[in-house]
Amino acid sequence: MSKPLPERMRPSSLDEVIGQDHILSPERPFRRALDAGVLRSMLLYGPPGCGKTTLARLLAQASGAELVTLSAVLSGKKELTEVLARHAQPTLVQRPLLLFVDEIHRWNKAQQDALLPHVEAGTLTLIGATTENPGFMVRRTLLSRMELVTLRALAEQDLIELMTRALTHERGLADAQVTATAEALSALARIAGGDARFALGLLERVTDGTEPGTVLGLEQVRDRLDRDQAMLSLDSDEHFALASALIKSMRGSDPDAALYYLARMLDSGEDPVFIARRLVIFASEDVGNADPTSLTLATSTAQAIQLVGMPEGRIVLSQAVTWLASAPKSNAAYKAIDAALREVRASGKLVVPLHLRNAATALDRDSGVGAGYKYPHDHPHGVVRQDHMPRQLEGRRFYEPKPWGAEKLLGERLTWWRKKLDQP
Repeated sequence: MSKPLPERMRPSSLDEVIGQDHILSPERPFRRALDAGVLRSMLLYGPPGCGKTTLARLLAQASGAELVTLSAVLSGKKELTEVLARHAQPTLVQRPLLLFVDEIHRWNKAQQDALLPHVEAGTLTLIGATTENPGFMVRRTLLSRMELVTLRALAEQDLIELMTRALTHERGLADAQVTATAEALSALARIAGGDARFALGLLERVTDGTEPGTVLGLEQVRDRLDRDQAMLSLDSDEHFALASALIKSMRGSDPDAALYYLARMLDSGEDPVFIARRLVIFASEDVGNADPTSLTLATSTAQAIQLVGMPEGRIVLSQAVTWLASAPKSNAAYKAIDAALREVRASGKLVVPLHLRNAATALDRDSGVGAGYKYPHDHPHGVVRQDHMPRQLEGRRFYEPKPWGAEKLLGERLTWWRKKLDQP
């Protein structure tokens, strides 16, 4: 019981893992393979606190392998060589080696390449863990020999379930005889932002020294964490109210109000990644082609937040919010895709015209696939009259550009093209 609560509450079996049903529920292929005794080298990719280390331990336990853990922050090729040398020595019971390399993206090219021959030869099963995009941070030659397993940040309800379990579990806080209200657990889950380790650490802090029989409410949580009250105004109503006010202020082209609600969200401890995601959506939904650079700016903002974090991230968010609020607005792209989806659901899977299909085989060509297609680049202005819609939808339009901003130019171009194509 001297261990921290997150360590004590690590699941002891795969069935105890919360929030990763997309890979661990009994009907999923990954879980079925594990239950059948199949364990391949893999890369666990996901945000902090989602259970990568726990899963590696459980996989070793389930397979009967000898688990050896290396931290890529503290270890390198030398430590890897020592591990392999120790395992090569004969023992009475020679168990297969499962090597877990935490934060494997921290290893350089040479260090990652040192793993490759051992993975290929099957002398070890490698489980790497990373919070960074493996396509950029893990060597392609190594990644191609591993199964990529993506873990998800825990949802608020997952964290609430985890903390509720900890309050009553014998390995957790059962001896403290403390309970908590739904509002208190929801606030802690929101502060933790999908991180199970952080959530359990917060729960341990707010229950330390409490009298048996205590019921922790939102006010007690605020008091015990000793944070500014605004920092803990994290009930769901306030969270969604501020997010809505930020979006509607930007939509209303009021950068000052948008900045105020951005400041409120940041001061309340809102996850800047959540804000950045909302800005990306806003850039397409509310600005769209009236200013297509806005999506690039919003996407760069989301990447910058991941790169620099807080508090400097507030400046990046401020730049994006003021630009988006001041940009010309158009919801034409948003309306267009919804209109197209309604049509698809109403009319079903209409036949794609033969001339738009790709004639990949001789049989296709003999059947008339691709026949009659007109290549636009062979015609003046790069456009040519031909039907692209299924026959039943000829002449149907979904996209109607707004007559302002950059979208005005798109509308004028489309109108000019249509007039040009209508000429004999």
